[in-house]
Amino acid sequence: MSIAIVTGSAGLIGSETCRALHADGMDVTGVDNDMRATFFGPEASTAGVCGRLQRELPRYRHENTDIRDFAAVEAIFARHGQEIGVVVHTAAQPSHDWAVREPLTDFAVNATGTLHVLEAARRHCPDAVFLFTSTSKVYGDTPNRLPLVERETRWEVASDHPFHERGIDESMSIDASLHSIFGAGKVAADVMVQEYGRYFGMKTAVFRPGCLTGPAHAGTELHGFLSHLMKCTALGRPYTVFGHQGKQVRDNIHSADLVAAFRQVIAAPRCGEVYNIGASRQSDCSMLEAISLCEEISGRKLEWAYRETARIGDHVWWISDITKFQRHYPQWRCRYDLRGMLSEMHDACLRDETSGALAP
Repeated sequence: MSIAIVTGSAGLIGSETCRALHADGMDVTGVDNDMRATFFGPEASTAGVCGRLQRELPRYRHENTDIRDFAAVEAIFARHGQEIGVVVHTAAQPSHDWAVREPLTDFAVNATGTLHVLEAARRHCPDAVFLFTSTSKVYGDTPNRLPLVERETRWEVASDHPFHERGIDESMSIDASLHSIFGAGKVAADVMVQEYGRYFGMKTAVFRPGCLTGPAHAGTELHGFLSHLMKCTALGRPYTVFGHQGKQVRDNIHSADLVAAFRQVIAAPRCGEVYNIGASRQSDCSMLEAISLCEEISGRKLEWAYRETARIGDHVWWISDITKFQRHYPQWRCRYDLRGMLSEMHDACLRDETSGALAP
């Protein structure tokens, strides 16, 4: 039976991946040392998810390993060798703001850690499918140079621009832009995954999402805006909007829809591909629009404040053009729209509050 290695296995995308591949009949080895709690505090800990994976998935094995430790990472790959059929690398430091505090740690996790996982795979299972969750932030602030038009509740790209209908495609340059420290580290990882595909012929694919979300997301102020927003609305906690009049736009993709895309690639892999991935116009919203919808779903008003200073390198408008991925994998479609995602997160917040999982 084939083995899947999933890094960041207790995170939003990692845990969804573990469950999906386990359901597909694979043995799953998860690699996760709960660095999220170090980054964002105890409420962001993934320890509870890790415990559930171990209890609920009989063929799941957990490795409490730091991907910055190459010897430890390689030992996992050496143990399983050619039995490894799939590697899904989701482990990361995911926050703009946190990266500025500790650039060395951020780069070590996001860039060097990715290289460690790639090289271990090349040495021990070079024929495995290798999937990497990158980010739209590899484009830096280039999207902010688009012809943006201010509307009542959002920024939009001018209606006569090629990106207006479907969003931003992979032709946009990642060079000569302000990326943020976080974005620069992800660029290094993103390009290296491409290089291992093109140079060594490995079956690698890079996914560049805008916003990832879902009911298993441990959102905090520094990362996971929809999850954190719904948590604050449903539980009566204050929220802060940073810059752009609250009209900044994102498309949002449910973790299950992203993992469904992973499964498509696993079934028919290619070498060194890059995909902008999201739900595109099916689930785009501005911050103001998201607040309104959270209030409607929860039946509660959100107490929120506005800070004029935007986060450095923050996108004013990001919608993913998924045309390339759908051309390569025409059977894939997003099942979740924005309301469906937020309704799931609202219900999850209330369950977690009742169980005590959200206690500060």
